[in-house]
Amino acid sequence: MPHQTRPIIGVNADLIPAGKTTPHYHRLHAGYAAAIVAADGLPLVMPPLGKKEEIDAFLDLVDGFVLSAGPEVERRRHPAVSFLRPVAPRRVEFDPTLVERLLERRIPLLAVGAGMLQLNMVLGGNLFTNLPDDLPRALPHFDSSSEGPHRHAVNLQGGSLLEEIYGEGEILVNSDHHQAIREVGEGLRVCAVAPDGVIEAVEAEDPEWFCIGVQWQPQSETASALDMQLFETFVQACTKQVEKLKIAA
Repeated sequence: MPHQTRPIIGVNADLIPAGKTTPHYHRLHAGYAAAIVAADGLPLVMPPLGKKEEIDAFLDLVDGFVLSAGPEVERRRHPAVSFLRPVAPRRVEFDPTLVERLLERRIPLLAVGAGMLQLNMVLGGNLFTNLPDDLPRALPHFDSSSEGPHRHAVNLQGGSLLEEIYGEGEILVNSDHHQAIREVGEGLRVCAVAPDGVIEAVEAEDPEWFCIGVQWQPQSETASALDMQLFETFVQACTKQVEKLKIAA
């Protein structure tokens, strides 16, 4: 078997329940694989698994992980919010367990959209379940009526790793979310906010651990050219992790 030099990046797929005329199937935006490959990594798709042992066996294979965007978080606690897509029962248990195992291993981690919210929840943070209700004066963070991508400005926090990746000041990001972080979980710090104060990105306080969560969709076809730098820096961190483990062995 040839020696593998490109880091293997795990990325979790969503589970779509069967309908009256459709079977169960897994779903993952193709942009994740494309961005990982373009950044010189190799993607490995992870379905929602049933047991902790299976999750650990999968994570033994990867050098980094992307927590992908998926269904809204905490829907089961707010059934009155009728437009939220129900979370598949298997994911209700799988998602927090996956995040817990990732935190324990402290491998390089990039969390996107609802993946960032899951990360924050497991670390003891909480959420705004629906921004139009919880923060009615907030700027629009999604626009279902728009033909093109909805975008807004994001202000990067000085001294953050995210600022090193994107550059100083303000960037423009795609935006399609109605949930957001209310209180930040333990071990995370805010590294980007929208002009209305809504938290748009977090990162680990530990400078030795690459762990970034963004509310926007850097893998999307509506992403900016700068977003590719996020994947490139993430994959570079995975490569360094591999080299570090080789030296330790």
